[in-house]
Amino acid sequence: PETGRLALYLLGLRATCPPPESGPQRFLVTWLKYYLEEDWAGSRRHGHPLTSYYQYGLGVLALCVHRKRVREEVIRRLLAAEQHGRLGHAGGSAVDTEAVVALAFTCLEQERLVGTRLAAELRAATRRARRRMVQAQSQDGFFGNVYSTPWAVQVFIATKACRTQPAYGRAMAALLENLDTFTTAATMAQVLPVLHGHSYLDITSMRCWEELDTLTPVSPEPLPKVPGNMTVRLVVECPEPQCPQHQLYDQLVPVPAGTSLLDVLKAAAAQGPPNFTFETQETPQGPFLSRVLGLEAQQQQRSYWQLLTAPGTSLQMGVADYRPRDGETLILRLSRW
Repeated sequence: PETGRLALYLLGLRATCPPPESGPQRFLVTWLKYYLEEDWAGSRRHGHPLTSYYQYGLGVLALCVHRKRVREEVIRRLLAAEQHGRLGHAGGSAVDTEAVVALAFTCLEQERLVGTRLAAELRAATRRARRRMVQAQSQDGFFGNVYSTPWAVQVFIATKACRTQPAYGRAMAALLENLDTFTTAATMAQVLPVLHGHSYLDITSMRCWEELDTLTPVSPEPLPKVPGNMTVRLVVECPEPQCPQHQLYDQLVPVPAGTSLLDVLKAAAAQGPPNFTFETQETPQGPFLSRVLGLEAQQQQRSYWQLLTAPGTSLQMGVADYRPRDGETLILRLSRW
């Protein structure tokens, strides 16, 4: 199911002030409700949505922002996942997922789309999620990592807890120092509202007739070219027992200085034996590494290609954004989430 993609599209559509209850808009909302049900059908076999709780939470949030009622059973699926600590994934942070779910809960409560008893449960769940976010705040001020922090900050803004929570100020300072990290439309759309003190929930109360048509296209400036060449080491790892060999590829790859990780992969594929192959899929966040050496990252098996720099630091950028240093070792590791 295209739950997350359609949810983000509907959030963006609402923010552009479309004509009220236009035919295409109603059609897309109906499709999102269908995707939520299809998504959850996977839980009967896998114990979780076919996509993820992140996408499932986005779907509920988008319906709420459009002021559409959501079946109580759909809401309680998310509530149960929060109560039993199932929103995270193995070896990683759950901050972004918990923040999206908390925003959905807050929206349902504030828009009075649920009954009094359920609203109280959603408030309590949001408070728990907020406490966990504070506990997950690192010394550099981020909630989880730089990309999950805007989602978490939105929760503090939406619940009006930013003035009473010192962690909010530290997170905002960290974001302001790292704005050059947000290079795609999707990540900019997450950080831009919080820089102005808003959350996605504010879309529901926009006065569309007062909105000025000030959007103008901007052509991004090309990145400056760095003179010279560099060499990076590219390693591909796959866990046992799926891959008895474990390390499937280990080669030095010469590339022009300043190139991206995606350029490194292309150079490795072009330099010959041992043959290196890879595939990417386009997503709103940029190219997503989907297949390496014939091994595919599969949503239903909760597997993905993790990007790391040696000895084991997970990269916080995608393949098209990260720019390795000369002599750096880059690891592509088939992992589970």
